[in-house]
Amino acid sequence: MAKDQLQVLNALDVAKTQWYHFTAIITAGMGFFTDAYDLFCISLVTKLLGRIYYHKEGDSTPGTLPSNVSAAINGVAFCGTLAGQLFFGWLGDKMGRKRVYGMTLLLMVISSVASGLSFGSDSKSVMATLCFFRFRDILAGGMIAIMVSAVFKAYYPAPSYEIDANLSTVPEADYIWRIILMFGAFQALLTYYWRTKMPETARYTALVAKNAKQAAADMSKVLQKGNEFGLFTTRFFSRHGPHLLGTTSTWFLLDIAFYSQNLFQKDNFSAIGWIPKAKTMNAIEEVYKIARAQTLIALCSTVPGYWFTVALIHKIGRFKIQLMGFFFMTIFMFALAIPYHHWTLPNNRIRFVIMYSLTFFFANFGPNATTFVVPAEIFPARLRSTCHGISAASGKAGAMVGAFGFLYAADAIGVKKSLMILAFINFLGMLFTFLVPESKGKSLEEISGEADQEKGTETQSG
Repeated sequence: MAKDQLQVLNALDVAKTQWYHFTAIITAGMGFFTDAYDLFCISLVTKLLGRIYYHKEGDSTPGTLPSNVSAAINGVAFCGTLAGQLFFGWLGDKMGRKRVYGMTLLLMVISSVASGLSFGSDSKSVMATLCFFRFRDILAGGMIAIMVSAVFKAYYPAPSYEIDANLSTVPEADYIWRIILMFGAFQALLTYYWRTKMPETARYTALVAKNAKQAAADMSKVLQKGNEFGLFTTRFFSRHGPHLLGTTSTWFLLDIAFYSQNLFQKDNFSAIGWIPKAKTMNAIEEVYKIARAQTLIALCSTVPGYWFTVALIHKIGRFKIQLMGFFFMTIFMFALAIPYHHWTLPNNRIRFVIMYSLTFFFANFGPNATTFVVPAEIFPARLRSTCHGISAASGKAGAMVGAFGFLYAADAIGVKKSLMILAFINFLGMLFTFLVPESKGKSLEEISGEADQEKGTETQSG
């Protein structure tokens, strides 16, 4: 019966590509799209929030968010994401991937709408409710911000801050950040609809739910012969402990560097003069130029990096892509940090942007793609969602360090030393990659060791 079971699972691997596979890819991709949009769109509107809610009459420069408020707004979503990945990862192994995926999407719909409707008119109440509801694709966020700000810029022209501080921020600007945040609800709702039209994953049904009508009848019987082991067992740690350490540590280290770069790239670009000084622009114009700069980076580096991974991941493998990505992220980050003053000179700004873009390219043609792929492949089906959730939560812990830590580090020790620290973090990620196994060209059962288990069971029953 073990042989029959493996044949059923093998049929999943060798099945011809059908419309269902494309639907699954799009739905899974929209999940990542929704998550990334929610996490990164806030960086596009923090400058606007500072102008609206922290303007001080008579100041020569526009209002800005205090460091603690900025860190809270950028980082609080990671706190909620971390808790959600641990809880819903565990729940996915108990209730099934389909049901839990739908639950999380509905929560994102509610939270996205509520974020845009953050209550109150004074700074404290708006920031508090915004942080509360953010607890619950990079490119898309920039494009939506460009379109929304362009429309408001055309309909509500305003002078720059240095010409007229009060008129530079029109009352209608308060709608811009709300629309950008609430747009996340639309894609989450659309993804939820698509997911409800798809069945539960076949491997969950076969290996975890043990549903005889939807999988092979003998599969359930074979899996009840005592070969299963739990997460907190010696057997799991001897077989998968190093792998779990590898996936959690590399995701943690990656997200420290990746999210600090992403969330604060507008500050780095402002520091070198690529984005004009705030006082030379009005509020809407500043949103537009920040969104344009970040979208340009995404188009030229972030998105191409992902497509390089798509094209080559089955040819050169996950391990090599991740190792190479961390290596070049380390090289380019050191190249930015060591001669930092050189990059701040007016004639070198574009070169700085190119170097900065290359770190994003190799993040996505590297660990930012592989760290979420590998945990979904190397662990047993009954623990796969839990282990992926633990790995992802570790990543969001790193994102919290990046969101809270980089801002304070840049203030305390300067951007140059902060970049040096990020370069060293990338180097550590390269070292911990050696704990992650290669999964190229293997079935999920071979990678996780479940195929060996079933062969052992077959031998015992024979």
